[in-house]
Amino acid sequence: MTVVGVIGGGQLARMMIPAAINLGLELRVFSEKPDEPAQLATTQVGDYTNLDEVMDFVRGLDVVTFDHEHVPTQILKQVRDAGMTVAPSPEALSLTHDKIAMRRALTEIDVPQPRWQAVGEGTDRDSAIEAVGGFPCVAKKPTGGYDGKGVRVIDSWSEIDDWLSLGPVLLEEKVPFVRELALLSARRVGGQWQPWTPVETRQEQGVCAVVIAPAPALADELARRAESLSQAIAEHIGVVGVLAVEVFELLDGSLMVNELAMRPHNSGHVLTELSITSQFEQHLRAVADLPLGSTDLLAPVGVMVNIFGAIPGSLLRSALEAVPEAKVHNYAKDPRPGRKVGHVVVLGNEVERALERATVVRELLQANR
Repeated sequence: MTVVGVIGGGQLARMMIPAAINLGLELRVFSEKPDEPAQLATTQVGDYTNLDEVMDFVRGLDVVTFDHEHVPTQILKQVRDAGMTVAPSPEALSLTHDKIAMRRALTEIDVPQPRWQAVGEGTDRDSAIEAVGGFPCVAKKPTGGYDGKGVRVIDSWSEIDDWLSLGPVLLEEKVPFVRELALLSARRVGGQWQPWTPVETRQEQGVCAVVIAPAPALADELARRAESLSQAIAEHIGVVGVLAVEVFELLDGSLMVNELAMRPHNSGHVLTELSITSQFEQHLRAVADLPLGSTDLLAPVGVMVNIFGAIPGSLLRSALEAVPEAKVHNYAKDPRPGRKVGHVVVLGNEVERALERATVVRELLQANR
């Protein structure tokens, strides 16, 4: 068998397990702890920032890929220099390590994005704030932020003095968008590229709570521009695997790129049931250099809702009895405030009906919160 190694034992690696079985691939997972969500495929437990431990893991693999973006770029370059295929590449992943680097790379290919500035303690503040359109604006930590963490909408410099004392901060204009979309696609080693239909993401307190696919009322022309935008980014950075491009849709129908992820993405979970080829299968196909699968849809509509808090086994039966067509994915993660511990997918013919049914399941599972 082709042997694919995944660094990171979280829910994304967990959901790659059935996809690997269906493709006839052997999956090996490097986890930080023995009880990580992907423990069924964990073959090594250790520290992904330790070069010796990572090098020990990659022996015997055909390709190494990732459940998260946190492995230091220098370690990945040394792994590649030792002859191992790394997909996506260290250079591509570096754009997800550092949001300022991402903004610079997107500027190189002239894709639409918010006005931005990298600022530090010595920056001319008047010029910087003018360059992003003034206050209020969005401040982001360049590294380490996710699910709304490391992001602040600010009305004054004093609101990020604590961040500036630690290093550079990314400032972006506050974009007056009408909704957020995610453009998911996959690119194979040889350049074959395959997109899915754009999906709409809905946030609660800065965290994705609902995904609707296809994005409702998406004009054909906008869908074509979204596809061209996604492909241009994928080809410019040479990504191998799944790429998620998070974008803002503006009132005039234009798009602006918010962020990138180079791995299966929360917004793509709905595709596990909705698409002929899930994002997990497609990612493995891409990194193993197998032909990419069809992204045709199996139903007119799919809705995914994220679950926060514990998923009590005692409530699962009643939830599935209420909505038997629902698919419930449990990440086997310890609950904590704001943490996604699973999701529900419901397919159907109408968005509102599917969303209603999925929400019923979520509310039943969270009845004890």
